[in-house]
Amino acid sequence: MTIISSDPAAAEVAGVTRRYGRGRRTTAALEDCSFRLPAGSVCALVGPNGAGKSTLLRIVAGLVRPDAGTVDVLGAAPGTHRDRVGYLDQSRPLYGHLSIADTLALGARLNTGSWDAPYACRIVEQGGLDPQRKIRGLSGGERTRVALALTLGKRPELLLLDEPMAELDPLARQELMGLLLADAAENGTSVLLSSHIVSELAYSCDHLLLLDGGRVRLGGSVEALLAAHTVVTGRGTDLSPHTVIESRPTGRGLTALIRPRGPLADTWQPQRPTLEELLLAHLRADRPPVFLTPDMGEDSAAAA
Repeated sequence: MTIISSDPAAAEVAGVTRRYGRGRRTTAALEDCSFRLPAGSVCALVGPNGAGKSTLLRIVAGLVRPDAGTVDVLGAAPGTHRDRVGYLDQSRPLYGHLSIADTLALGARLNTGSWDAPYACRIVEQGGLDPQRKIRGLSGGERTRVALALTLGKRPELLLLDEPMAELDPLARQELMGLLLADAAENGTSVLLSSHIVSELAYSCDHLLLLDGGRVRLGGSVEALLAAHTVVTGRGTDLSPHTVIESRPTGRGLTALIRPRGPLADTWQPQRPTLEELLLAHLRADRPPVFLTPDMGEDSAAAA
């Protein structure tokens, strides 16, 4: 698939495939995966377990090599600009025997050219944490805050986050997400964030990438994706020539998520879908069409 755009990109992935195993016993984690992450965007990476989200993030971070396809990160091969890319694994790997202060000092030694010590310390202080506390004695939310301080302290241009807040309560997630978004807005950081918490993505992310079965099923700006879909309710059954993503009976009628291909018949009542409705409909569909909005690539729905 050819990615078409003149706008700068933080990352571009084209035709990437990654398989695990040997010989005939291989499993595809990613299959011909293509997308474009516009510079300065905050993009949610969503999909069911096993969809390939972690593999994709690790490829962009330069930790895993694809078996096929090309990857460009900040204008170079993955891993070239490690000082400009921040990656936080879902396990939030930290040394339990170190104190918070020692952890930040380690970050300073590993990122000599870009480390912002006052900023990293301020993130910790905003959480009311004692710098002398050991990592092993911290709660899940506190560990996440320290891990984010360690990642954001290097002032990355591209931030890759793999389910960093999955184990946190809603209040802690909201607080730390606010911290993340404030940093992105202040510094123009590009963010690719893997998450299962669909209800919180609409207000926190401006772009979306849906993976399913190792392939991109949906991608683009949230606004463009919502504008391109419509929920219709009525008593008819004929929705041609519109592209039907999913339909289901409701009472005596039918409710469907469609991509309109012209005017709707008067028998249908249209309304704008929520982001959750959009994602769940594409995930429930037997063969959801690939749909890349112009800002992330070409519209290939007909090719799915």
